Amino acid sequence: MVMVSGESAADGGTGAAVVPRAPGEWARHWRYDGLPGLDLLRARYVRHSFPRHAHDGYVVCAVTSGIEEVGLRQGTVRAGHGGIIMINPEVAHTARAGAPEGWAYATLYPSHEVVAEIAEETTALRGTPGFDRTTAEDPQLGHLITEIHRAAETGNALAADTLLRSVVARLLRRYGGPLPARTPRTAGTRTAARARAVLEERMTDPPSLERLAHELGTSPFALLRAFKGAYGMPPHTWLTDARVRRARGLLEAGRTLADTAVAVGFTDQPHLNRHFTRIVGVPPGAYRRERAA
Repeated sequence: MVMVSGESAADGGTGAAVVPRAPGEWARHWRYDGLPGLDLLRARYVRHSFPRHAHDGYVVCAVTSGIEEVGLRQGTVRAGHGGIIMINPEVAHTARAGAPEGWAYATLYPSHEVVAEIAEETTALRGTPGFDRTTAEDPQLGHLITEIHRAAETGNALAADTLLRSVVARLLRRYGGPLPARTPRTAGTRTAARARAVLEERMTDPPSLERLAHELGTSPFALLRAFKGAYGMPPHTWLTDARVRRARGLLEAGRTLADTAVAVGFTDQPHLNRHFTRIVGVPPGAYRRERAA
């Protein structure tokens, strides 16, 4: 991968897909037309850390050097060279370097549809497929994940698609299981779901925690506990993540950075740049250019 110098992580830079962010850091977050329903990220991070966030789809990454630490509700897991990290949809987590030299990895973000199709064809899993563990030492599968990236980067759609289906099928057979149903079972989870709906609807002008709790007929601390219990993060953290998710869709549709910032409720473009870069791993300008390309 070619390193490009002189491009700012703050403003997204100009023209290059690989974005240096700090000495020794680079990242590329992109899509390949030959692999619909999949995002790809290949990166090396040293100082960068991902705040608590979640994904609509699945995350599968192969660590190729250094150590990555992932913070989950149940604790922190670590993976080094040859390790694989698997995260199910809507699981809140953080990520950061677990060693001074940082970490490098190749990551796949397959959609619900991609994983469900492969699971139906290749496994006996019932219900929504997912992973029953977060980490595994599996250098062979890790190598195949990097080969998916290489095939996509060289435009080899046949190899990339074949490898993707093989990797996801093997992951599900080795580490897969049905995901638990996400139906609200208590008054607290129902309140959290209602709060989430309010925040989605009023993303650009959200109420305070006290006001939101009053509208839902509960107390601020009760709402906070219920929301964290349901989504793994407090409402304000979830809202920032939701704004970035919506911003991604707008940028993919060709909206400008300035328009996108306002449309999702950030105060200005630098505010969007800061949160987008922290959560997605690349600046919004680079993200938009990759989609346009």
